[in-house]
Amino acid sequence: MNTLALGPQWLDPDYLIATFGLIGVLVIVFAESGLLIGFFLPGDSLLFTTGLLVTTNKLDKPLWLVCSLVVLAAVLGDQAGYLFGRKVGPSLFKRPDSRLFKQENVEKAHEFFEKYGPKSLILARFVPIVRTFTPIVAGVSRMNYRSFITFNIIGGTLWGAGVTLLGASLGNVAFVHKNIEAMLVAIVLISVVPIAVEYLRARSKAKKQAVAEPGPVAGGIADRPQGGADGRRGRHAKR
Repeated sequence: MNTLALGPQWLDPDYLIATFGLIGVLVIVFAESGLLIGFFLPGDSLLFTTGLLVTTNKLDKPLWLVCSLVVLAAVLGDQAGYLFGRKVGPSLFKRPDSRLFKQENVEKAHEFFEKYGPKSLILARFVPIVRTFTPIVAGVSRMNYRSFITFNIIGGTLWGAGVTLLGASLGNVAFVHKNIEAMLVAIVLISVVPIAVEYLRARSKAKKQAVAEPGPVAGGIADRPQGGADGRRGRHAKR
């Protein structure tokens, strides 16, 4: 099966699976789930392709085993990110930008975490880039560990097993199998939708705040001591 290379060949799911097999899939899922360097890896399209290859017998592994291992890799990846965040702490927000690290990615994940709380660990699984940094931010924020584990397992299961099973269930559909390139492009575009929505929402909010932000009160009348008539009365009273 030749899929469309969505970027460099080494990021193409079909190439990655053909070259590294299931072990490669698990390493990538682990890295993208919580390592700083994993944010650019193709998580969604990789899992979809993995499920499709299993159901078409091009990846000779039982589906239940593949799903179980993917979920385990996803949960352990988030766990690593959380522990890294706890160890690094607030210094992560002071780290300078580099080719593989952008401060804005941490800030986006932080805003996402602050907005949705613990359930962000589930929602972030379906948002590229954010899913890499959210467990790290949870560690920095010292989120209750028991809550983290609970939401981590739920999110890892829904995403890891869910996307893989989606690929497996659609793998025998003739239209999907014949148009796998278009399907992978669609998955990538769908994955980007939440980011685009959040960006537009933040931009709109910033514009509204800029318009609604009041200017300085003219003359500061309300805050002045009432020395007008009362002041004059005071002076007249002394005369």
